[in-house]
Amino acid sequence: MSPSEQHAYDAARFAELVGSAAPEDWARPSPVAAWTALDVVTHLVEWPRDFLRSSAGVDLVALDVAADPVAAWKTHTADIQALFDDPAGRMVSNPHTGDNPVDVVLSQIYTPDIWMHSWDLARALGRDFDLGDERASAMLAGASAMEDAMRASGQFGPRVEVAADASPQEQLLGFIGRDPYWNS
Repeated sequence: MSPSEQHAYDAARFAELVGSAAPEDWARPSPVAAWTALDVVTHLVEWPRDFLRSSAGVDLVALDVAADPVAAWKTHTADIQALFDDPAGRMVSNPHTGDNPVDVVLSQIYTPDIWMHSWDLARALGRDFDLGDERASAMLAGASAMEDAMRASGQFGPRVEVAADASPQEQLLGFIGRDPYWNS
């Protein structure tokens, strides 16, 4: 899939989860320590909007996720998809990585975040979510090569040990600090 198609696919899968939640589900705990189901959605809406404003000068309207998570996700997805579909030469400037096209940066750091947090939201809602063995294996291989930097960022918890014969999804979840067998 192209980066635009991958984002559309992952965002649609996440939208299915968001749309399936009942109002009382938003307060349920998630596998991310101290986060609720609503916090997972809020994270995926707020950080990229803040990031785009500060690093690319893209000013997207703030959304009230708590008031209506489904509407906020729908609007947010459309806003980000528009950047994938027509990046219009927009660049992300970062002192650590330099200047890069906005769609390239989003495909590297944001689309994978949607994909991974889909598992978190699904588990918070008491559902299973298949990340896909091939994609999980590829992500684990890439992440393993930069484990020290990832751990130092504070964005990932300590590794959760899994059996040697665990599935690629279970291995990846353990690697990023999730208990792959977590239940709400």
